[in-house]
Formats: sequence, C-alpha cells, structure tokens
Amino acid sequence: MIGDPAPYGRSWWKAYAGRMPLSLKVKRVAIRCAYVGLRTYWFLARPRVVGVKCVVLNDDNVLLVRHTYGRRNWDLPGGTVKRREDPRDAARREMKEELGRRIEDWENLGVLFTTTDHHRDNVHLFQTHLGDRRLDIDLIELAEAGWFPRDGLPPDIGPFVGRIMARAAMSTES
Repeated sequence: MIGDPAPYGRSWWKAYAGRMPLSLKVKRVAIRCAYVGLRTYWFLARPRVVGVKCVVLNDDNVLLVRHTYGRRNWDLPGGTVKRREDPRDAARREMKEELGRRIEDWENLGVLFTTTDHHRDNVHLFQTHLGDRRLDIDLIELAEAGWFPRDGLPPDIGPFVGRIMARAAMSTES
C-alpha cells in the first residue's frame, strides 16, 4: 500500500477522515455527486463511452487503485478518453493525473467491449513496466493504491480486472 498499510476491512473514511483538510473532503464529496449525475445520464442516454485501463507492473506486482467514488473495489487505473484524443495519449494523461507519473512506453493489449452501468464501454487496454514503485496519487480521485502479486490479487477486485490481467499475462508470455 501507499502510505500506512490498512487491512482490507478498514474503510477509507476511517483511515483518512482525521487527517484530510476540509477542502479535500469537499472535493471528494463533489466528485461523488458528479458521479451520481453521470450515472443518471448513462441511465437516460445509454451512451457509448471510450476509456482506458492500464496494467502497471513492477517486477511481478501489479498496481491496483481504489477510487473515492463509485464502487470501492480494487481496480486498474484508467479513465475516459477525451473527444479526439488518442487512447494511448489518454493512458499517459490518466497516469499523470492519478499517479503523478509520466509514463511514455505502453504496450497495446487491444480493446475490451462491455456494457455496464447502462452504457456501452469500449475500453482500450495498455500495459507498462515501471522500474520503481514511486507514486504521488491524486487523493481527490483515489482513496488508496497498492502493489499486489499478480497471482495474489485481493478478493474485492473490479468486474473486469481478471479478464484484463489474463490478457496481459498472454501478452507477457509471447
């Protein structure tokens, strides 16, 4: 884990509430409210959303994050591709925003087509290897980040992490 290690059962609120300045708390509430509005839009409009998910490796460990909004499962870092933005550039931007790391080398793992939360997702998948575990996570968007052995992921992972990790393993083997 980044920062103080916390057992799986410990909520992010208890871990950080006493140490967060009010402005960070307010920003987290705002991002949660925006997410509720986004889910309402998805329900009404049923849009196609283009996003990225990034498999970030260090030795035989993979980086997983917990967001401060939506499902609080461990998930791969990523985000939405902006209009007219190349998916690889979106991966670079998202990692800079969420993890504080400028990562240039990305291996394309293809696209995952899903329907979730009332919208169709075209998720571009990328993989990279880091030489160190240095991160500066965005505490507004991310509650925590942790490095996990690829064969020892926590039980509460996002719905597509297993499928994406299987695709990444096939890429690593070839």
